[in-house]
Amino acid sequence: MGELLRLEHVSKQYPGVLALDDVSLTLEPGEVHVLFGENGAGKSTLISMVAGVMPPSNGQLIFNGEPVRFNSVYDARLNGISAVFQEFSLVESLTVGENLLLGDEPTNWRFIDQKTSQELVEKELEKFDFDLSPTQVVGQLSRAGQQMVEIAKALRSDVSVLILDEPTASLTEKETEQLFELVDELKAKGVGIFYITHRMAEIHRIADRISVLRDGKHIGTVNAEEVTDDELVEMMTGRVISQLYPDIPCNRRETVLQVSELQTSDGTVQSATFSVAEGEVVGFAGLVGCGKSEALRACFGIETVESGQVTFYGENVTGFSPREMLEMGMFYNSRDRKEEGLMMVRSGRENIGLASLDTPPFKASGSLVNRRHEKDIAERLASRLRLYPMDTERDVSQFSGGNQQKVLLAKCLTRGVSLYIFDEPTVGVDVATRSEIYAFIGELCEQGAAVVIISSDLPEILNLTHRAYVMHEGEIKAHFTGDDITEQNILGHFFHREETESAAS
Repeated sequence: MGELLRLEHVSKQYPGVLALDDVSLTLEPGEVHVLFGENGAGKSTLISMVAGVMPPSNGQLIFNGEPVRFNSVYDARLNGISAVFQEFSLVESLTVGENLLLGDEPTNWRFIDQKTSQELVEKELEKFDFDLSPTQVVGQLSRAGQQMVEIAKALRSDVSVLILDEPTASLTEKETEQLFELVDELKAKGVGIFYITHRMAEIHRIADRISVLRDGKHIGTVNAEEVTDDELVEMMTGRVISQLYPDIPCNRRETVLQVSELQTSDGTVQSATFSVAEGEVVGFAGLVGCGKSEALRACFGIETVESGQVTFYGENVTGFSPREMLEMGMFYNSRDRKEEGLMMVRSGRENIGLASLDTPPFKASGSLVNRRHEKDIAERLASRLRLYPMDTERDVSQFSGGNQQKVLLAKCLTRGVSLYIFDEPTVGVDVATRSEIYAFIGELCEQGAAVVIISSDLPEILNLTHRAYVMHEGEIKAHFTGDDITEQNILGHFFHREETESAAS
């Protein structure tokens, strides 16, 4: 079969930045072509051009043997190219069905044909076996649910090229496998798929070819079966990363956080009892929606506690506000940096200092901020975390996802903290940046801090934690220490025992 899509010497120039530099590569029918590279390497720019978000500054796209220039995402979709981006394009106030048909509703004279609309939506949702109702309001869905709506929306029309940008970041293991089965079906139909991921396991599962980008340049394209993880990482970074996970010594001392029979008002956490001490890394594992995030968010005062007790260094802090917990020395780093962690339209400097404006040396006289100290501290922390580009005056929205995460991490270093809680600290982050974040977490622990990692990425739990709690449907099902933190032990408690036995039979 011939080429489906060819990019010929494509470049994209922004003011002061060459985001994509003379890139040439192809997509064939029925293949999954993974785009691999560090955050800021040019992957998002490339797929945005293919999807019609913006045209290239130089070069051209050849689609089905003909030069094309798409004027919009809608134009690209009319030609059979659909994309599912990290940033969703859903209208949260509308239902699942209304979002699926938005802009393409069947009409009866001048009015929307409700009966035909309902039939179309039900037919579309049957294709995917997703746990979605046409009448659910999208804004009330979890991020995983919204991700499934985006995927269903992208596949409504006849698709020749599908673009998936980190599509599993919010999905459970079951939903991820459903997506991979769908990808296999699309491949069998001749659909070409551009797929962006930082997860090696996903590459091994679905990739046919891998194109590596670095600093906007195309480093090379390799067959997935013929390349090792180390070779990919070296192509991506230009250097060898000898050890992804640091060896973090455990020096468990005084108990910082003690939680007894915790239950949240919405029922997402039920009778949870756990503890965290200085000098250790404690992991919270489980499927998306199991309550692992909500348990720690309740300790920090974000979720409402219905019953139970939270003590911090022996003091009862149950029901304290996030401000009060921050002042006591607990810091929660949100899993959703765009909605909760960062102000996207403000500078890196302002974001880094945001949690400490009321403390010296940030605070000047009255309610004023000492801008010189704010700038000096932000630049020092940005340098420590290797922010790229090293420009703390740049709006956070202009940084790549991995560098936005570094700004988020820098925030917790601006004041005295005894307990650091990292909720999904490496979502959407490339391998090199992951290595830096893991080393950063290790340093905090070695300096005597208490650290919690909440993660859906099992290797993080297996390789970084000294103790691990496993949650399922709001309850802590298991607690493992040291050598007992194994994949078999952890996964064995991801599902309810009855579900596991049913699956086995």
